[in-house]
Order: sequence, then structure tokens, then C-alpha cells
Amino acid sequence: MTTIDSASRDAKRLQDRKELIQKFAALAGLLLLVFAFAVTSNAFLTMSNGVTIALQTSTIAYLGLGATCVIITGGIDLSVGSVLALSGVIAGLAVKAGFPVPIAMLFGIIAGGVCGTVNGLVITRMRLPPFIATLGMMMVARGLALQFTGARAISGLGESFGELGNGSLWRVVEEGANGFPRVIFPGIPYPVILMIVLAIVVAVILQKTTFGRHLYALGSNEEAARLSGVNVSRTKIGAYLLSGLLAGLCGCVLMSRLVTAQPNEGVAYELDAIAAAVIGGTSLAGGVGTISGTIIGAFIIGILRNGLNMNGVSSFIQMIIIGLVIIGTVWIDQMRNSKR
Repeated sequence: MTTIDSASRDAKRLQDRKELIQKFAALAGLLLLVFAFAVTSNAFLTMSNGVTIALQTSTIAYLGLGATCVIITGGIDLSVGSVLALSGVIAGLAVKAGFPVPIAMLFGIIAGGVCGTVNGLVITRMRLPPFIATLGMMMVARGLALQFTGARAISGLGESFGELGNGSLWRVVEEGANGFPRVIFPGIPYPVILMIVLAIVVAVILQKTTFGRHLYALGSNEEAARLSGVNVSRTKIGAYLLSGLLAGLCGCVLMSRLVTAQPNEGVAYELDAIAAAVIGGTSLAGGVGTISGTIIGAFIIGILRNGLNMNGVSSFIQMIIIGLVIIGTVWIDQMRNSKR
């Protein structure tokens, strides 16, 4: 008996060591990217570029948090880019109709939640594969956004609409010798603060709540979870609802940054969200994933794009490079699952 217990402890210790290595592999890749781009571009490590990277990454992170929750259950959500656009359009239309900006953005977030709930209901009640259900929602949401706006951007939303996306905390500006303002410290952009808060909240949900434990249980073994008393349908709907809400919030923040509501915004953003989650260690087979890993994955994509731009790499080549990174990451994930 002692021998069996000792072997069990050794196996657990080995598994913990492997998980630790996997968790920090993405971080090592992130640090390697930072070093490489710092060497190739003198402007990469400037404060202004750091703020730019954080802003660009925040959009990927919002969607990546929702994608992580969905992928942990063994599902996928391809609709978040279109839901993002629809939510931003609804917020813009509400402002045009005379609603205060916070209420208008709440309408946009609720619209995202409705889309996510419909995804969950179609998957659980109609028994459609998540790929097909969310692909259909991707088309529906994009079509609604274009129909509501006549395929035209909604402008003239006012400065208050752009406060969330363009404002910053602790921004320090002083008047220069020539009379023009000089930025001493650009401040922490509101979208970045929101990203940090959301990452903490979702991490707590996954690690400290019954709902989070049920998400992992579904991804590990859905039938076993059902036999253990987990409400499979409600948990899946909750995961897609959360993904939709985060997509809706992302749409409001992104349209606020643009100070216009663009029905064509968010194309292929779902790929960035899935890539951020997978690069960060979330397994497409389900049951494995962390929020810290997803945030690292989002920064890898953001820094990769920013660094390639600063080195004059064309957008077409960037697509090829990021595509290869995604393929390589998923291949590693598949090899890990086969060994497991």
C-alpha cells in the first residue's frame, strides 16, 4: 500500500511539474518577443508604444476571456466578432435616439448577452455543434448590424461617447514653453484598467465558484459531469452568455475608441480571441485553461503585431506569421493531449 501511495504522489508531482512548465512556456515566448523587438527597434520600449500595445491587446483580451470559458467546456464561439459589431451599433443607435451614453452602452452589452444566450440555447436545445451554431450567429449578427445602419458608419456620437475608449487615469499634462500642452505621463487608459478588472473577475469565477468548477468538469468529461449532478445545459448556456456579454462590452469600448459605430468592425476578431486562449495554454479538447495564460497569449499577439509593424513588415506577411503561430500552438496542444 505504501508503494502505491508513493507512486501516486510521484505521478502527481510529475504532472504538477509538467503543468508548471506549460504555464510558463507562453510567458517565456512573450519575453523572447519583447527582447527580439527591443533589439530591432529603438522605439519599441518607449512609454507611448507600451500604451499602444496595451490598448491593442485589451480588445483581444476581452474576447479571449470569453473564448477561454467556452473552450474549457469543449466548445467554440465564432460569433464574437460579429456580436461585437452589433453591440457597438446598438449602443450608437441608442445614443442617436437620445439615451445617455452609459445606458446606451448597457443596451449594447445586453445585446451581446442575448446573442450569447441564443448560442447556448441552440447548442443545448437543438443539439447543434457549437461550430455550426456560432457560425450561424456570426452571419445573423453581422447582417443585423449592416441592416440597422444601412451598411454605413454612425458618426456624430459626441465626445462623451469616446470617453471610455480614449480616457486615461492619472494622465499628467503641462503647458510647454511654446504654449502647447506637453504630456508628462500618458496615464493608464480606461480600456486597460477594465481589462485588468475583468481578468481578475473571470479568474475568480473559474477558480473559486461552483460555476467555474462545472465548466472544467464539462470539458474534462461531460457524461461524468452529468452523472455527478452538474446541470450541463445551464452551465453551457452560462459560458456562452459570458462570452456574449464580454463581446458586447468589447464592442462598446472599441466603438468608443473610434467615436463612431462601425457595422463592419470586428471581422476575424474571433480568431484572435481563440488564438489568445490557445497560445496561453487553453486546450481545444476542453477541461484545461487559465485566465493568466489567456492574457499572456493576448499580449503575445498584440506585441507580435506591433513589433512587426514597427519593423515595416506588411500586413499580409503578418497574417501569415500569426497563422503559423496558431497552427504551431494547436499542434503542440494536440501532441500534449495525445500524450495525456
